[in-house]
Amino acid sequence: MKPLKISPSMMCADFIDLKSVLNVFQEKKIDFLHIDIMDGHYVPNFTLGVDFCNALAGYSNIPLDIHLMIENVDAYIPTFRHFPKAMITFHPETVYHPLRTLQLIRQQQQRAGIAIDPAIPVDSIRHLLPYVDMVCMMTVSPGYSGQRLIPEALDKIRELNDYLHRENLDRIDIETDGNVSWENIPLMLEAGANILVSGTSSLFQRGLPLEIGIAKIRKIAEELDKVTVR
Repeated sequence: MKPLKISPSMMCADFIDLKSVLNVFQEKKIDFLHIDIMDGHYVPNFTLGVDFCNALAGYSNIPLDIHLMIENVDAYIPTFRHFPKAMITFHPETVYHPLRTLQLIRQQQQRAGIAIDPAIPVDSIRHLLPYVDMVCMMTVSPGYSGQRLIPEALDKIRELNDYLHRENLDRIDIETDGNVSWENIPLMLEAGANILVSGTSSLFQRGLPLEIGIAKIRKIAEELDKVTVR
């Protein structure tokens, strides 16, 4: 298994007490902060924006994992150029020239990712894989938190993971986004994902201290890794 990376979904965080949330994430060495940018067009919802990113980057040094669920992607990529450690991910079907979009991100000295909706086959994005650092596999339809896992998405993670291994592209991370619950985390990791976008069904579960949630996720990964090694 690839090393586990945790990318908490910041749309699920307590905005009233955000400093405390970030302090815990800094102390526990969280890998990324996942930020969903939605425009009300590509998905029927509005969420976070560049000002929110500025606030996080101004307080914390945790790299941003910026997920663009928007149209007119190329016009907005430059607005995120001030976050040099960021991963910027977009949905290839929202742009005319995905390779050009990936180049725009790389020109800003940032990592580039693509996000795959549940209805889009892995075959349709294979030609883009040599140019990406990460693939975000959506395990729910994009737009809202609290949805149920689409089971077929696990097969797509396996298919992608197998392909990356065969083509010597293991450097590419596989992120899973959508209903990353305590029940689903082991299935996602076993399928080949190594970045977990953790939200209300695990890390931000009501009544669960963040420190305990982080430890629980890491313990699940450690136990699975032991089984894999054996």
